[in-house]
Amino acid sequence: MSDEPRARRLAVRIREIVASTLEMQLKDPRLGMVTVTDARVTPDLRDATVFYTVYGDDTDRAATAAALESARGVLRSQVGRQTGVKFTPTLTFVPDEVPATAANVDALIAQARDADEDVRRVRAGASYAGDPDPYRLDASAGAQDGADRAGVAAGSLGAAGGGAAGGHPGGTAGGDRAPGPGDGGGRPGPVSGS
Repeated sequence: MSDEPRARRLAVRIREIVASTLEMQLKDPRLGMVTVTDARVTPDLRDATVFYTVYGDDTDRAATAAALESARGVLRSQVGRQTGVKFTPTLTFVPDEVPATAANVDALIAQARDADEDVRRVRAGASYAGDPDPYRLDASAGAQDGADRAGVAAGSLGAAGGGAAGGHPGGTAGGDRAPGPGDGGGRPGPVSGS
């Protein structure tokens, strides 16, 4: 039976104990600037993985990893003493990849900013491929076309106005269209003419 909330609470407590023990009790000169970032405990509470980061170069990281391996027994005994669990979990130290991932994300964001700036620079000197207003017509064709548009608009307004006689060009007052909400519940309207 696994108790995951208990495993999470124990992981937080292990992280605190390991961090304070590294800071206050261990005097190994190989330990660099170590930060305990996280701890995870298996649901059966038998194994704990402690994640850490080291400020420095690769030699500092290697020296700190060796120091943590040699101090594993001391750290495990402190965890057992301060937690009071029946079985003290084994400790495994794993370098945390969060700083490397964060640096990679920062580099990708900077690359995206540079690409955006290039696009902004190209766009500043660009113009449209066609005419500035492709819908503008010359004056003589525009007057004729404007009259045609006005006639079509008047016809469509009459058709939308409830089906009055003469409102729909080329048809009767309501016989060849679907009934609308203003037609009295879907019944066909009266037919004009003889």
